[in-house]
Amino acid sequence: MAINKDGNGYTFGFAIVLVIVVGTILTLLAKGLEPLQDRNEEVKKKLDILSAMMDVEALGIDRSNAEEEFDKYLNIKDALVLDANGNITDGIKDVNGSVIEGTAFNVDIRKEIKNKNREEKNRNYPLFIAKKDGKISYIIPIVGKGLWGPIWGNICIDDDMNTIKGASFGHKGETPGLGAEINKRFFINRWIGEKISDTNGVFLKFEVVKDGSGPFKESKVDGITGGTITSKGVEEMANRCLRVYVSYFNSMKKN
Repeated sequence: MAINKDGNGYTFGFAIVLVIVVGTILTLLAKGLEPLQDRNEEVKKKLDILSAMMDVEALGIDRSNAEEEFDKYLNIKDALVLDANGNITDGIKDVNGSVIEGTAFNVDIRKEIKNKNREEKNRNYPLFIAKKDGKISYIIPIVGKGLWGPIWGNICIDDDMNTIKGASFGHKGETPGLGAEINKRFFINRWIGEKISDTNGVFLKFEVVKDGSGPFKESKVDGITGGTITSKGVEEMANRCLRVYVSYFNSMKKN
């Protein structure tokens, strides 16, 4: 029996087969590219951590040599995982609080916050410890929401466990020239020298304000003109995430 190629049945059948074939090919390609994508994410994460410690652009550090530079200053085995109270845990916790295999580097802080099934007590807070020029630094990953999508960053704390010595911020889809400016050096420099706790070890809540507005006070950072919502997003994620680490630093200072 001859196939009627002009009929609707043939057209629909051909379309279905084509969708299945193309879908299968795309699925196989996605699976095959997963290791490469994971690798790129790992390198990007290391570069972001380094960016909080130093001006990577000025030093010529990029994706091509980020892993080599990372290994000079950080050892993933030295990294810690803290709980919501700033206590060191035995490892990474799953959504139910059970310890699973992995290191601090394996913690995806975006998923930690985004997953509504994960209670705060079961969240993992990674802390990276770096050694550079004979001094220890502590790098804290943070994550939040901007105007159009997620924002994230890393805050580098000096060896006094209190003073911000560097930072890096990133975003997805923020407005060019406005909120997207959070990853620029001028905004990052405004955080350097700020304290995360007072002399009694009490967390100093940050306030990101309009550029140049109001009198100076501790933990007050000038925001980005025209990028108020994104600036406030940085404020929120810094306050939410850094508070946990102040508890850890206070306990370390007592030892």
